[in-house]
Amino acid sequence: MIGRTEAMNDPLAARRKVMDKLRRLTELDDAEASVVPILIDAILLVESYRGARHPIPFVDELTRSVDAMIRQLNIIEKAEELAVA
Repeated sequence: MIGRTEAMNDPLAARRKVMDKLRRLTELDDAEASVVPILIDAILLVESYRGARHPIPFVDELTRSVDAMIRQLNIIEKAEELAVA
């Protein structure tokens, strides 16, 4: 799909290519079953490398994305807790 060289030399073009591919998720029978394990792995990867001495390509971006998603999920959880209380 995307080679390492392409991803490193032109990350924006590589991201566009990924987005084009992800738009097809709606065609899968159970997209959630494919996406959720990837999100779990992404979260574990970010947590494993948090604070690492040597930067790993794209982990900083992944960390920001995962952190943003977790913040949003935390907001939803808190709102649900307040709605129940």
